[in-house]
Amino acid sequence: MALDGWILTLITFLPTVGAVLILLAPPGRLAPIRGLALAFSTATFVLSLWIPWRFDMATADMQFVQQVPWIPAIGVSYFVGLDGISLWLILLTTLLSAISVLASWGPITERVKEYMVFMLLLETGMLGVFVSLDFFLFYVFWEVMLVPMYFLIGVWGGPRKLYAAIKFFLYTLFGSVLMLLGILAIFFYHHAQTGEYTFNIFRMVEPGLPPNYQWWIWLSFFIAFAIKVPMFPFHTWLPDAHVEAPTAGSVILAGVLLKMGTYGFLRFSLPMLPDASREFIWLIVLLSVIAIIYGAMVSLVQPDMKKLIAYSSVSHMGFVTLGIFALNAQGIQGSILQMVNHGLSTGALFLIVGLIYDRRHTRMIADLGGLSGVMPVYATCFAIIMLSSMGLPGLNGFVGEILILLGAFRVDWRWAAAGAIGIVLGAAYLLWLYQRTMFGPITHEENRTLTDLDGRELATLVPIIILCFWIGLYPMPFLNAMAPSVNKVIQKVNATAALRAEAPAPRLPEEAKTVR
Repeated sequence: MALDGWILTLITFLPTVGAVLILLAPPGRLAPIRGLALAFSTATFVLSLWIPWRFDMATADMQFVQQVPWIPAIGVSYFVGLDGISLWLILLTTLLSAISVLASWGPITERVKEYMVFMLLLETGMLGVFVSLDFFLFYVFWEVMLVPMYFLIGVWGGPRKLYAAIKFFLYTLFGSVLMLLGILAIFFYHHAQTGEYTFNIFRMVEPGLPPNYQWWIWLSFFIAFAIKVPMFPFHTWLPDAHVEAPTAGSVILAGVLLKMGTYGFLRFSLPMLPDASREFIWLIVLLSVIAIIYGAMVSLVQPDMKKLIAYSSVSHMGFVTLGIFALNAQGIQGSILQMVNHGLSTGALFLIVGLIYDRRHTRMIADLGGLSGVMPVYATCFAIIMLSSMGLPGLNGFVGEILILLGAFRVDWRWAAAGAIGIVLGAAYLLWLYQRTMFGPITHEENRTLTDLDGRELATLVPIIILCFWIGLYPMPFLNAMAPSVNKVIQKVNATAALRAEAPAPRLPEEAKTVR
């Protein structure tokens, strides 16, 4: 159908159209501005539902492809498409963006117009990253995404917002510049081999990159993606950014932005640099295990709810990287599903923290307690989301974690054992958090008069809760859609390994040596 060829462009730039209309709206008219932002973010989500409806689960090929020359002189094109790896991340982005706009409806009262513009531009940047099949286009969207998030933290954040925003920007910009050097290295190597300029991510590696050449490029990509995940020890920007960001900023940060690092490993590092990826498995596994246990143990001692959840993201994302570099179907499928699960569960946990902060203006665990008696609906939603985050069977987190553990166990039982320790620690800090905030006597009089969730607040949590149960009880549609693409990545890595074992090491051409 005609819409298939345009659907990715429509959902990517529809939020930008909304941002432009909001800019044209008269200042001070808050209701129309909020309405426009919600309408365009919701319309983008509704339109994105067309994709799974028309998605062919039997193929690993890119679908909904659109390619138009952009800068022919250097081989840049507007080239977009998706496969089973990016499918659910795109839907996660459109859903959480609409929920984040709705969650900002009441709490954001200053510079509403600018805030909504940045939220919509951020959505365009995130969607562009997941649909780009041209490296130049990917890098543009990757950088575009940083600017709105910088302002969301720096303008609408907490008391240390400028420090957190600048730290976030510098960390991610440093990684981005290194990634750009890696992209240019592949670009010039491809030109040296073929005489053709192109940023097409499939054609750029067609000549096959020599292992020693891959090594440097892999490291440049690794630092960029590891900062974004964030992997230990590149995680220090994350707690500051989460604590200082407004609620919606934390939801987007945890729900979508962290996934771009793990997406980068899957989309670029493994299929484009398979030899180097295999060579550095030990490094990724070591850092993943440290992240799983370190993130969980630091979460245990946090007095601030938001900081606790921020450090839990370090632990959860360690599971994702562990599964990816297990390099088998269970591990990678579990990782992709866990990326979606973490976006839903942790995004919802940040909403939960934001809801209580709007009422009590504190996130300190010691200031709460006994809230289940005065806010039973809030306590019920919190319980479901907390249980999904700790991986209770029947909820989404369990499916992702068990697949990752299976994948890790197939490679080395010690990897799975480290992951199991992380699961136990995760259950400990989440249950303890819930016990201290929801149960026991009310020790602060201000808590006795707190109101329960209203309709708007429930509307931000209920869709996420439904998806948590859906994925937990019937995950097959999600797994089936990603299976062909995952198998293709694994086959490419294994095929390259077999080829290297049989063939003599290729010699670098003089041009490539110069580039390196």
